[in-house]
Amino acid sequence: MAMETLVTQSPGDATERAAARARLDRLWAAGTAFLGSEVAIMAGAMSWVSERHLVSAISNAGGFGVLACGAMEPDRLAEEIAATQALTSRPFGVNLITMHPRLDDLVRVCLAAGVSHVVLAGGIPPGPAIRALKDGGAKVIAFTPALVLAKRLVRMGVDALVIEGAEAGGHVGPVSLTVLAQEVLPHIRSVPVFVAGGLGRGEAILSYLEQGAAGAQLGTRFAASAESIAHERFKAAFVRANARDAVTSVQLDERFPVIPVRGLSNEGGRAFLRHQAETIRRYLEGDLTKEAAQLDIEHFWAGSLRRAVIEGDVENGSVMAGQSVGMITSVQPVADIIAELVEQAVDALVRRDRVTGES
Repeated sequence: MAMETLVTQSPGDATERAAARARLDRLWAAGTAFLGSEVAIMAGAMSWVSERHLVSAISNAGGFGVLACGAMEPDRLAEEIAATQALTSRPFGVNLITMHPRLDDLVRVCLAAGVSHVVLAGGIPPGPAIRALKDGGAKVIAFTPALVLAKRLVRMGVDALVIEGAEAGGHVGPVSLTVLAQEVLPHIRSVPVFVAGGLGRGEAILSYLEQGAAGAQLGTRFAASAESIAHERFKAAFVRANARDAVTSVQLDERFPVIPVRGLSNEGGRAFLRHQAETIRRYLEGDLTKEAAQLDIEHFWAGSLRRAVIEGDVENGSVMAGQSVGMITSVQPVADIIAELVEQAVDALVRRDRVTGES
């Protein structure tokens, strides 16, 4: 037992750990200054999950919560922002989908409510939306899957970027975070760049900070937190899962593109493959037009995320999760998750200092 205790203890005395924490704070100073948070840990915006309770809990714990607007109408978004502001006095952001038909109205809602940061996701953000947000005093964050777009977005006026690797949950691109970081971080210094995708431990966050990242965005770990409104069966599925269980959706025919989505392998995913095959067969036999077949495939998952998150149907619904799901071993309060991430990063710095000092 004594050996086990020794192994699991955090390394270093109080002085060593204070010095390491100060160095961590310097590493993500650009991120904390930009977000207005104690730690540069953003929450990924997850539909049905990133609502007032989880977002306020993350901000209250020193991180930076982000509301997922998704398909909300302006009045509903205004209500959710106000409810979140009632639960926290700390900064939080709002994620808007650029393809939303009422994007301009949603922008106005955010500005009227005094939202400090707006994340524009789901495509290249339109210039007028960026300008309207900046003119209204909000900071604009956008996603980029490549260096060339990162440079373009900076020229368009975005205030910060998120590079999200294919390891992430939900809608993902084809490139891993390890590659994106090498491509983007050395070349984008004029705005803060946050890393995302597959992050589940503080040591990993530290490694990207040392490469030039301003902070990190995590979603999967927070989805399984105590404050998440996700169904207990949804959280239990995360606790049971391994990294290899989080797979991307498969496209059977290039004529019928499928946007890749990473989630836990289940009967719903297998049924989607069968549905694609049957729909393609009907198209080839002339029962469906190409347009009708594409819509049929796209509509298969309609409502499936809600079924998993809210109703707890984790076998037939869409259980969106990143590969970091394998690092979730229990349902934890948000404050404990953030504290654990910080402690892991500090531990890594202390151990490194001791090795360097001994050598």
